Amino acid sequence: MKNVLFICGRNKRRSPTAEAIFAGFPGVEVDSAGLSDDSASPLDADLIAWADVIFVMERSHLGRLKSRYGRHLKASRVVCLNIPDKYEFMDARLIALLKAKVTPLISG
Repeated sequence: MKNVLFICGRNKRRSPTAEAIFAGFPGVEVDSAGLSDDSASPLDADLIAWADVIFVMERSHLGRLKSRYGRHLKASRVVCLNIPDKYEFMDARLIALLKAKVTPLISG
């Protein structure tokens, strides 16, 4: 089983969408979190330790992740998806982007 964590700024649209669409993916456990203190589900060191692969939505998220949790990232693979904050939760275009970018990286 591969543990996959999706991270965005506030865990309101992009990362919860990713969690929802990959929740039933075979061989994968998923979760999502936000980097902001007011996130629906704030990121913490335990989530990072749990994750085998971490997907961030933007380069700025990658920088914030490394700055705050760099020492906890040693065992995790971190991938930036370069998906801008212009989609609503479960937007069909966002779903298509996520499927195209993430599926090849978590398959098999």
